[in-house]
Amino acid sequence: MGRAKPGLTAAAFVAALVAALMALPRSAPPPQSQPIGFHDIAAGLNLRYTSNNSYTSRKYFPRPMCGGVAVFDFDRDGLPDLYFTNGAKLPELKKTDSSYRHLLLRNLGGGKFEDVTAKAGLEARDLDFSFGVAAGDYDNDGYPDLFIANIGRNALYHNNGDGAFSDVTAGSGLDVKPPETISVQGAWFDYDNDGRLDLIVSNYTFWTPEKDKVCRSLGVELYCSPRIYPPVPHRLYRNLGGGRFEDRTAQAGFEKALGKGMGIGIADVNRDGWQDVFVANDTERNFLYLNQKDGTFREIGILYGVAYNDSGATVSAMGCDVKDFDNDGWPDVFYNNLMNQIHGLFRNNAGKGFTYVSLSLGVEAASRMFSGWSCGFIDYDNDGWKDVFSANGHVDDVGDKTRQRDTMLRNIDGKRFLDVSSELGPDFAALGYKRGSAFGDLNNDGFLDIVVTALNERPRILLNSGGNGRHWLGLDLEGRKSNRDAIGAEVKLTTASGRTLYNHVSTSVGFMSSSDRRLHFGLGAETRIQTLEIRWPSGLLERLTDLPADRYLHIEEPER
Repeated sequence: MGRAKPGLTAAAFVAALVAALMALPRSAPPPQSQPIGFHDIAAGLNLRYTSNNSYTSRKYFPRPMCGGVAVFDFDRDGLPDLYFTNGAKLPELKKTDSSYRHLLLRNLGGGKFEDVTAKAGLEARDLDFSFGVAAGDYDNDGYPDLFIANIGRNALYHNNGDGAFSDVTAGSGLDVKPPETISVQGAWFDYDNDGRLDLIVSNYTFWTPEKDKVCRSLGVELYCSPRIYPPVPHRLYRNLGGGRFEDRTAQAGFEKALGKGMGIGIADVNRDGWQDVFVANDTERNFLYLNQKDGTFREIGILYGVAYNDSGATVSAMGCDVKDFDNDGWPDVFYNNLMNQIHGLFRNNAGKGFTYVSLSLGVEAASRMFSGWSCGFIDYDNDGWKDVFSANGHVDDVGDKTRQRDTMLRNIDGKRFLDVSSELGPDFAALGYKRGSAFGDLNNDGFLDIVVTALNERPRILLNSGGNGRHWLGLDLEGRKSNRDAIGAEVKLTTASGRTLYNHVSTSVGFMSSSDRRLHFGLGAETRIQTLEIRWPSGLLERLTDLPADRYLHIEEPER
């Protein structure tokens, strides 16, 4: 377009040039720059629930761990519902009154929720001190069920599909565990690829109120260090069908690795088609169980570089998540720690090991002053890069000076993280002793929301303001030959401009918590998806093309 044609006037040339430029294909306008914020709607719900850990001056060892949460659509109406677990009176280990009840909130839409706990049979008054909750459709009937980890017996609640749940623990095989074991969290996954969800349970130690130890400093009673309690094996239960589970801990190779289990992350870290397990251990080395594809696992945390921090030390690893933060196709590992320790971020080296990158990517400065409990990779601003949320709170609730705010580390192009917590509004910055957290799009607007529990306070239900003009895609995958929840399904999304994003289905995120199983992709300015490749747990590879953005797609696994 360099030179004018002979005889063409300057004005005519300019007009022709403008017309030619206007005829060129135009890209999508850049997204608006309105800031993201979070608004807590729990205050207007008149909730009859607080995370009651039976606080007194007597420092019973398990008391700091209270307030699990699940985001799951129990009635299949397309709106994610919420379930909260609770503690018990100590030392009796009894839910002596309604202040220790669990809570099920049905999502009515429009920011409204209804307490349906009693109607659903989920008050769980017969349980003792409860910790984590894991939602998953273990019998493939289309309705998600609940596993609850406890000090005493663990519990399995079957979703009857009519708004109510039944306690089916007795005789299920999940009612069997070593006496006096504290179970903290459960995670559903299909480790043998038979189409049924199996369960791994992270156990912490052996404990009873009668054996509780008393620790003091300068005459003041404090919570004892976890190091004075013995580590124990985590347990693996294989789903046999018909509501029955078999303890495969010893046969699968889990029995020899002793830890103090907290968060559980599920992902295929070497992309061989079989689900692996990462367990964050408190004051013990972390475990990475590599699936051997024959019903057994090999614990390779040390070999793969995720057992310790960069100094070769054990830390107070709490919640964890295993997702691909840099969009290279390989799931990475994150866990948070207590104050004066650094949250751990490990980059996956093409399935052959991990590199500790907390220092080089800016995680250190944003984590050293906080005690993190739950966490998760969450693309809160829909730019296509998974950010990191940490629910923070001091171990000991001894006064306002130890209350902490949560943190959001914004992912900058997969190359560094920046603390943007102060930009997300006063509700996000609220102080407390936070514990559990889970994620999901509660109002289906395409922007992920956050639910956080805090000791002896009502939970925070933080709705994402959205409104920054960025686009998104949500996927509701449904297995046929694979497990119905499609847990373990891997998705590669390529936009019209050629940008590639990755995610996989897993509900086990953070600490004591279970997130919405729907997959979320932030797309930035992109409005079309060129290709969507789904690798189902069955091994089937499905490829969809030319899809629109800004909607949820329900995709069923082809029956072939």
